[in-house]
Amino acid sequence: MERIGAVLIDIDGVLTVSWKALPGTVVAMERLRGAGIPLALVTNTTSRTRASIAEKLVGEGFPVSADDILTAPAVTAAHLREHHPGARCLLINTGDVRDDLTGVTLVDEEESGSAQSGSAHGGAPDVVVLGGAGDAFTYAALNRAFRHVQRGARLVAMHRNMYWRTAAGLDLDTGAFLLGLERAARVEAEITGKPAGSFFATALAHLGATASHALMVGDDIESDVLAAQRAGLTGVLVRTGKYLPETNRAAGGTPDHVIDSFADLPALLERLGA
Repeated sequence: MERIGAVLIDIDGVLTVSWKALPGTVVAMERLRGAGIPLALVTNTTSRTRASIAEKLVGEGFPVSADDILTAPAVTAAHLREHHPGARCLLINTGDVRDDLTGVTLVDEEESGSAQSGSAHGGAPDVVVLGGAGDAFTYAALNRAFRHVQRGARLVAMHRNMYWRTAAGLDLDTGAFLLGLERAARVEAEITGKPAGSFFATALAHLGATASHALMVGDDIESDVLAAQRAGLTGVLVRTGKYLPETNRAAGGTPDHVIDSFADLPALLERLGA
C-alpha cells in the first residue's frame, strides 16, 4: 500500500445505504486504519452535521470520528466566508446543518420577505443557498428562491447530484431542482461540494496529501470519480449505491478502477502498492 498516500471515501452508497453499513465495509475500513493510511470521508450529504454523521457511523462499527469527515455544508461555509463575507444567506435545505455553517449569517424565510423581481426589500438575502432536496424543497420555497435570484441574489448550491440511493430505491436530489432554477433565472449556481475541484483540494489539504498519491472511492461516476480524476486523483468506482451500468456507459470518461464494493478496496490497494 505504499504508492497511495491518502484515500478519500464517499459515504452514502459506498459505506452505507440509509445509514446502514454495507456488507464488508466496516472490516475494510478497519484494514485501512490498520495499515495507517490517511483517509477522509468526503460527502455531499446535507441532512446531518459532521458530528451527527460520525455518531451514526460509529454506531454501525466504523472506526471514524468527526475530524475524519468533510461535508458539503462545511465546505459551503468556508466558501461563503471567503467569497461572500458578511452576506445574508437564505438556506433551503432538508435537515439541520446550521452547526456546520459557522461564520455564516442565515436569515429565516420570514425575514427574507417575498421580494418581487426588481423590487427592494431590506430583509432580502444576498445569497440563496440550496442544500439537500427533500420536504424543504416546496414550490413556495423554490419560487421564493427564484424571485430572490431574479432580484440579484447570488445562487450557491452545495451540490448538483441528481439522485441518491435509499433503502426504498433511488430518490431525486438537489440537481433535479437546481437545473430548473438555473434555467428559469438564467444564472449558473456556484457549486461548493463534489464535483467542484476546490472540494477535493480542501480534502487533500486536510490530510496533507497530494493528488498524485491520493485515491477517491465513490458510487457516482461523474461527481465522485471522474471529478476526482480531473483533479489529479486516482478514481475508483464501486458497484453499490447509485451505481447503474447504463450511467457508467454514458459517462464522460472512464474510471481508473471499478470494484464490486468498498469491501474490495484493501485488495486493490495492495495491488497498487505492489
